[in-house]
Amino acid sequence: MAVFVALGAFLMTLAGGWTAQRVTDRRHLVLGLAGGLMLGVVGLDLLPEALRAAGREVFGVPAALLLFVAGFLLAHLVERTLALRQAAHGADEHGHRAPEVGLTAAGAMVGHSAMDGVAIGAAFQVGGGMGAAVALAVIAHDFADGFNTFTITSLYGNARRRAIAMLVADACAPVLGALSTIFFTIPEALLGGYLGLFGGVLLYLAAAEILPEAHHEHPARSTLLCTVAGAAFIWLVVGISS
Repeated sequence: MAVFVALGAFLMTLAGGWTAQRVTDRRHLVLGLAGGLMLGVVGLDLLPEALRAAGREVFGVPAALLLFVAGFLLAHLVERTLALRQAAHGADEHGHRAPEVGLTAAGAMVGHSAMDGVAIGAAFQVGGGMGAAVALAVIAHDFADGFNTFTITSLYGNARRRAIAMLVADACAPVLGALSTIFFTIPEALLGGYLGLFGGVLLYLAAAEILPEAHHEHPARSTLLCTVAGAAFIWLVVGISS
């Protein structure tokens, strides 16, 4: 049952990526929406779950929040390092954006989707009702995951085939994650720490890269509305599934 439900997440992820491809003539709106979706996923989905799962504090601060800050700084460090290396070799073709950053971020999205599949499998081990609730949340926000995976990979100057390859990997990840729960389970505290770290990476990409790019050439009210709509959509998904 868990694997069957994960196939729904597979289809929703592909649908999100397909949508991102089809609206290239409104790139600023795509980026504005992607930024809002990522902000909503981090603030309304990942962080609350990370705080609940990770539990313990380190020197007065929840471990999940420490890892959240570490993820943000890590993303900044990786991007600066790759951008400096690219500039040193005279590569300016992508506007100082290192394609490796896009691939790394998309890889993190794939890892997150695999954890979604693990969550589905673990929830069905608890009971059918719990499994259905988790499945609803995962399937609904996997549309946003597919949308963001394709957008992030493309934004950093990667070829379309690479973006599609990362999208397909992101779509397959929940199915593989659900299958893995047949053999083992991930400790809840470890999962919470991972979600905190991943949330910091996503917030950096949204705040420092995607949203500034969305408003750079098109500082339109419609772009801002797309950002708000993306965050509101995730709020709606979280509210329905809770």
